[in-house]
Amino acid sequence: MGLAVVRGARVANGVAFGLQGFFLAVVLTELPQQRDRFGLGDGEVLGAVVMVSVLAAVGSLVAEAVAVRWSSRVAVRVGLGLIGMTGVGVAVAPSVGVLFVALGGYGVAVGMVDASTNMQAVFIQHGLGTFVLASFYAAWSAGSILGALFVAGSEKVGVHASWTLGIAAGVVFVAGLVLGPRLLGTRQAEAEPEEAAAAERVGLRAYLAFGVAMALVFAVDLAVGNWSALYLKDDLLSSSATAALALAAYQGASLLTRATGDAFTRRFGARAVVRTAAAIGSVGLLLVVAAPSPVPALLGFLVAGLGLPVIAPLCFSEAGELTGGRGLDAVIARLNLFNYAGTLIGGGVVGAVADATSRRVGFVIPLIFAVLLIGSARWFHPRRSVVVR
Repeated sequence: MGLAVVRGARVANGVAFGLQGFFLAVVLTELPQQRDRFGLGDGEVLGAVVMVSVLAAVGSLVAEAVAVRWSSRVAVRVGLGLIGMTGVGVAVAPSVGVLFVALGGYGVAVGMVDASTNMQAVFIQHGLGTFVLASFYAAWSAGSILGALFVAGSEKVGVHASWTLGIAAGVVFVAGLVLGPRLLGTRQAEAEPEEAAAAERVGLRAYLAFGVAMALVFAVDLAVGNWSALYLKDDLLSSSATAALALAAYQGASLLTRATGDAFTRRFGARAVVRTAAAIGSVGLLLVVAAPSPVPALLGFLVAGLGLPVIAPLCFSEAGELTGGRGLDAVIARLNLFNYAGTLIGGGVVGAVADATSRRVGFVIPLIFAVLLIGSARWFHPRRSVVVR
């Protein structure tokens, strides 16, 4: 596998990560318009979010089957194509039933792309022989920011929400067709029987160590995404404009963190980076919980974004060092399931506690998760180079 091929795949896979973040941001920011269009209640909106998360887990397992049978490149291309088609379905849905079917298909597609792009990222990292996985997540963050700006611009010039969704879906579909051939299509050497057996044991270790860590990170991430604006507006009495800055501060900081994460990991090692990132995130969330007014809370979300978002790519990176071949595809797909477990915790448990008490108390849960992540650092390797397989 030539270096030029791997570098080309790195660019293509980075674009795929960006497309995933771009369209997810479009869907989430257009959700209020879809809610008003169909007269959906809060319960139906929550049900749709939960459905997408559950079906995304199914999509991750589908990606594993496709990758083992053909390659992760096929899974990425199919997933991006499905995002494009179901995105159009969401845009033109004539009824609530059709809308939910389209959202369900989108959930499967999200899971396929999440799992398969991470498979590609780990193989690319092995091919380059150095840490690069965080840079893919930086591309995702950049894509999500572009998606939010695209919706804001469309709203500003009066473009209908259906057209905005349809155009975004078309961009994903066409870009997937263009970049797909540059992804890595040849799997690494098939696992030997001894390696395959090890892969089964590795799956359990990944669930217990890196999987739990990743679930905690994504629980914090979704808690910030879902509840930060409401916390500032309802609990700290900020304006709507100021409340919207909470997620912007977190996402902007996460882009910087992920863009520099590979360099810090190469220099200090995954264990030190995870421990430091979790500690920074804990300080940020402590500021959020203790904030007497909107400005300290915004600072807290910014600080949290400077730490926690780099941990998820390091979970995949560490899992990628434990096996290879088909075993690696399977481990990455199964590890990706914890993404959606964390999403359900961040959206459901934190929301339930916030509703029963206050959102300030609700954010104590993400703070606890961040503190637990400090302890999880011992599962990560100290300073070392990526093994080239």
